[in-house]
Amino acid sequence: MTYVYRFGGGVSDGGKGDKNLLGGKGANLAEMASIGLPVPPGFTISTEMCTRYYEDGEQFPQTLRDEVAEGIAHIEAVTEKRFGDPTNPLLVSVRSGARVSMPGMMDTVLNLGLNDETVEGLAKAADDERFAWDSYRRFIQMYADVVLELDHGAFEEALEIAKEDNGFTLDTEMSAADWKTLVAQYKALVEEQWGKPFPQDVHDQLWGAVGAVFGSWQSERAKVYRRLNDIPANWGTAVNVQAMVFGNMGDTSATGVAFTRDPSKGDRAYYGEFLINAQGEDVVAGIRTPQYLTKAAREEAGAKPASMEEAMPEVYGELAAVFDQLENHYRDMQDIEFTVEQAKLWMLQTRSGKRTAKAALKIAVDMANEGLITREEAILRVDPAALDQLLHPTLDPEAKRDVLTKGLPASPGAASGKVVFDADTAEKRAAAGEAVILVRVETSPEDIHGMHAAKGILTARGGMTSHAAVVARGMGRPCVSGAGSLAISAKDKVLRCAGREVREGDTLTIDGASGEVMVGEVATVQPELAGDFGTLMEWADEVRRLKVRANAETPLDCKTAREFGAEGVGLCRTEHMFFEGSRITAVRQMILASDEKGRRAALDRLLPEQRSDFTAIFEVMAGLPVTVRLLDPPLHEFLPHEEAEFAEVAQAAGLDVDTLKRRANELHEFNPMLGHRGCRLGVTYPEIYEMQARAIFEAAIDVAEKSGEAPIPEVMIPLVATRRELELMKAVVDKAAKLVFAERGREVDYLVGTMIELPRAALKAGEIAEVGEFFSFGTNDLTQTTLGVSRDDAARFLGAYVEQGIYAKDPFVSLDVEGVGELVSLAAERGRATRGDIKLGICGEHGGDPASIAFCEQVGLDYVSASPYRVPIARLAAAQAALKR
Repeated sequence: MTYVYRFGGGVSDGGKGDKNLLGGKGANLAEMASIGLPVPPGFTISTEMCTRYYEDGEQFPQTLRDEVAEGIAHIEAVTEKRFGDPTNPLLVSVRSGARVSMPGMMDTVLNLGLNDETVEGLAKAADDERFAWDSYRRFIQMYADVVLELDHGAFEEALEIAKEDNGFTLDTEMSAADWKTLVAQYKALVEEQWGKPFPQDVHDQLWGAVGAVFGSWQSERAKVYRRLNDIPANWGTAVNVQAMVFGNMGDTSATGVAFTRDPSKGDRAYYGEFLINAQGEDVVAGIRTPQYLTKAAREEAGAKPASMEEAMPEVYGELAAVFDQLENHYRDMQDIEFTVEQAKLWMLQTRSGKRTAKAALKIAVDMANEGLITREEAILRVDPAALDQLLHPTLDPEAKRDVLTKGLPASPGAASGKVVFDADTAEKRAAAGEAVILVRVETSPEDIHGMHAAKGILTARGGMTSHAAVVARGMGRPCVSGAGSLAISAKDKVLRCAGREVREGDTLTIDGASGEVMVGEVATVQPELAGDFGTLMEWADEVRRLKVRANAETPLDCKTAREFGAEGVGLCRTEHMFFEGSRITAVRQMILASDEKGRRAALDRLLPEQRSDFTAIFEVMAGLPVTVRLLDPPLHEFLPHEEAEFAEVAQAAGLDVDTLKRRANELHEFNPMLGHRGCRLGVTYPEIYEMQARAIFEAAIDVAEKSGEAPIPEVMIPLVATRRELELMKAVVDKAAKLVFAERGREVDYLVGTMIELPRAALKAGEIAEVGEFFSFGTNDLTQTTLGVSRDDAARFLGAYVEQGIYAKDPFVSLDVEGVGELVSLAAERGRATRGDIKLGICGEHGGDPASIAFCEQVGLDYVSASPYRVPIARLAAAQAALKR
């Protein structure tokens, strides 16, 4: 088996590049080399080797060592330099490259191959002693951090002290002699912390770096990122070893990061930053403030330092041509890293760029309109889950703002929250239900869990392509970066700016679209969902087969759902209505009644209120189907829990407190999820379902008479396990319908069906379909009853289950296709065999999950039902599922 694939210098073993084998970076390097772009020569160690590395107890086989030696020989032949040669040394970079982009999660080592001898050879070859020693100190610092895992802060502190002692502000002010002195200090720090001298053998350096890159795949930050982005742990990472090219060789050299379009807004304009006389890490780490790529961007920002277009016009022209070539080749917006070494352009990386949801929509629609991709491809380009970024409020432009400072608008959206200064606190306070803003001098990969927990991210350092900016955009978190006027002390938990102090727990608002940082909370407005969003949704609706409904039980929810394109209500939970206002008193009187007569008296008082509930919903949903689930929870949930409430209810019901408590105790259940609830209530007290059915049909006729457009009620009987249960309850509903239709002299179409939420119901679906006219899969409870896991308690251990591969994802978030999905598939098949026209839908939380929607398409369900704000997500996911079939 081959583990090493060469590229550059007219060679491309990887050809067009298999991302599964070579990782995203390695595949794209091979592909760029194959189309003739200036790529420094190198080789990729495949992802298969990463898997074997862990299987073999983190050991490298001899076959790999032999292949790597051949790879180094390839680079030497192309560059005419020798690895470890003290007179003409070859230096390499060692970078990770997973199948999918994981920005900032994996490790990199630059300038590898430098030691006390080769640094002298590099100085002579480049005729630049300062550059050589600058490169050496960078290498020691990076290698000590990434490979030796020493205290990074100690090296940063030594550099800052050296600059202070010389009265310097910038690294570029340091001379060769200054760097030599610092290198000696760095080597002493290594020996002090590691217990051994800094490794001088270049081959030892190389294998240490390769091991560190493989090791970073199992780092805590990488595990968190994989979990948040559903990346399988067994994919592994590739390792890319590539000849170094230097952006820090004076004023004709530079390094930069660029996008072929604006990743925040999606505009068709080159977007990026560069630094003269720097290496790539300087740009992304935010240590120096980068300059703009284009003159237009510089002028728009009001910045003074020259753009690359102005400072290096010839190289910029070459770069612009490469941008166009890459975008046309990959047919997608590209995220590019480049280096200019003494006026020669080198391409170090290209990948499909991370982008905000707004940018993703605009880029997809624009590229389809430009003819670069088809409409179908445009639909497939946008991650449905990312639409969530667009469906929530933004800052009210009319609201009063107490602006503290302004940074870079790194990731759009707005967020208010309590200030926290470290990732662990962010995670802890968010878990307790608080909205938090994570404030850092600059973020690092170790902050990933806190960034995910926070509502927004604010940094004092870093540009538009810094770690904070890239990760925030990928997560859909608002971010303001590079707010340089902030003085942040994580230790003292305070930030200072313009004579003001903001302490941990104080509220800040950030606007990732403008870069403004405001003290206090700022009002918001609802989003506008027209333009590119509307266009893509239209295209999606043309190709999707699945209908999309909403889970909604208030007129406001129904109105929101219709605005988002819902085609009906797939789940209206009536128990929520029973808690409203004064009606809870009547509900409690019904529960406490000692006979049917008493229950009916209380239900008569509830009837007009239930009717008005349904009328309000049917008015919004006139002409569309509305699935109403009859009362589902156990009755004890409606009874009081506090002493004061007991006294109040007892007085209203004409009972003494002790009698009320005794009745509450009688109704108490050890496991109410599996107790006297759902259709079991209807079987025991059919008058409850009779009242609800009457309210549904009276409301439907009222709306039909008023608007001329009748709703289509679908009466759902919950928690059915047997045919007989549904038969009894359908008889109650049909009887109520017949009476109302006779009284009103008018009929409406309706269906009676059930929610499939028990394994027995799924297995006996053929029999149940003899009575039921529709099935709605309640996958929340079906997951609980199939797995024997309570959704309320599962959070305590499911994370560990997902991490260890027992479940691919949290089964309450994304459907367990192999287990619960098998029951859904079986029930659908058996239901259709009995009743060919049976309507099939899903109404659990999974109805808004793209992966679960893909399964629903595969099984051939008729609709999915999601919460109102997830309706657009479901529409797009349904279209993608149809296209992928």
